[in-house]
Parts: sequence; C-alpha cells; structure tokens
Amino acid sequence: MKKVLLILAIILVVAGLGFVCYGFYQKLTTNIPNPVATMEVDGYGTVKIELYPDKAPNTVSNFIALANKGFYDGLTFHRTIPDFMVQGGDISGNGTGSPKLSNIMDVEEDKEYNIPGEFIANGYTKNTLKHERGVISMARTNYGDFSSELKTYGYNSAGSQFFIMTQDNTSLDGSYAAFGKVIEGMDIIDKIANTEVYYREDNAPQADDKGNTNYPKDADGNDVNAPNTPKEKPIISHITVETYGVDYGTPKTLDVFDYYSWMLQNYSYQN
Repeated sequence: MKKVLLILAIILVVAGLGFVCYGFYQKLTTNIPNPVATMEVDGYGTVKIELYPDKAPNTVSNFIALANKGFYDGLTFHRTIPDFMVQGGDISGNGTGSPKLSNIMDVEEDKEYNIPGEFIANGYTKNTLKHERGVISMARTNYGDFSSELKTYGYNSAGSQFFIMTQDNTSLDGSYAAFGKVIEGMDIIDKIANTEVYYREDNAPQADDKGNTNYPKDADGNDVNAPNTPKEKPIISHITVETYGVDYGTPKTLDVFDYYSWMLQNYSYQN
C-alpha cells in the first residue's frame, strides 16, 4: 500500500510539474499582439495605430493610460504641416498644455506631469524606431534653443502631445520618442495635414513701420501668432487602445520643469 501511495504521489508531482512547465511554454510561445489604438476624428474618419512597447515601454504605457481614461476625447490637432507631420493631444489646444496625474491614475494631490524621453539623445538606447511616414512620436519642448544647460529638461518634457509623420524625417531620429505607427487610415492623416491654416511659417505676417504685427484673428477674435494653426482644428472625438489583455501598468512620471522660475533664479535683469 505504501509503495502504491508513493507511486501515486510521484505521478501527481510529475503531472503537476508538467502542467506548470506547459503553462510557461504557452506563455513563451504565445504571440501576443502589440496594442492597437483606434482614433476617431470628427469629419475625417478612423485611424488605427500599432504601438511598440518593446521600443518605448513607458511612452506606450502613458499613451494607453491617457487614451483609456478618455483624456484625448474632444481634443484637437492644433498644428498641421503638409509633407511633415500633424500634432495634437494638447489639453490647452495651442501646444502649451501638460496632462495631470489624475488623467492617468487616482491621486490625492493632483499636479501636471511629464515623462522621461525614451530616445538615444537622452541616454535610452533601446528605441531605434525611425521617424518615417506614419510613425507616431511624442512632442516635447526644446529648451536647448535657450541654453545648453536645459537640454535634459527638454528631453524629459513630453506629456500628452503627439505627432504623426506624413513624410520621412531623419533629423528627428534619436531625439524624439517614437512609439508606434499608423496601420490603417493614413489617408485621414494626409487630409488633416492639408487642412487650411491661418498662415505658414514661411509666410508670417510682417511688422509695419511702427513694429506692429497684424496677426490674423481666430473665431473668438484672438490673435493667431502660431504658424500652421488650422482655421478649423480637427477634433479627436475618441481614442481607445486594445491591449489584448495585457496590463501595461502605470507610467513613470516626472515633475514639470518650471522654466520661468529657473530663469529668475539664474539670471538677473536690470531696468
């Protein structure tokens, strides 16, 4: 009887090990699809974007968290340039806004945030995705134009704003966090890129003999001093991301850099 029980015990142990090993084998051999974002743009159509967590995991996690919390619903494309890119996802609608922690998680004390830049210039070498036509990437501030000391702050200044390439542009490779590519609806992106704007950068309003510049007015009567601003900004009605059951977690966040305070602390001005 003892031998029989021992044999049964061995059989159960072996069977258990086999079951566990089979489970690991399934996980290793199952081809889990990359997450796919579906973006609906009012009056334009549907765009599908495959995201690449193997290239920029934190950037993808942040985009998924914002999208599936409804952050992008109702926001616009505020900058469109044919043969270059379209930019959107800014809560302020003019390229100056940042998301808040409450847009991606439950928090007791809310504040604006940025995310680390996952690209080579920022010391992150895993992201080799090129800025080719259809690629989606994160917009950020280029503080390096003001001071070389501020480059790192600019590298880590992305939040919610993204841009989608309509043509290849190698000058952006390694300096911006590309994290996916359009797989359906590139014709929609082309239409957005060619929407009518107030003026282009190479056709900016000229100052008069007194130094006054007459910028065009928007529908509310405000000066439109940013080039490539659409007269009717395309509206993102909804973005959702299919993750195929994978939890991409909560993104790592950073405090927003206060450029103006930094300037006051590091420079003195005299009247």
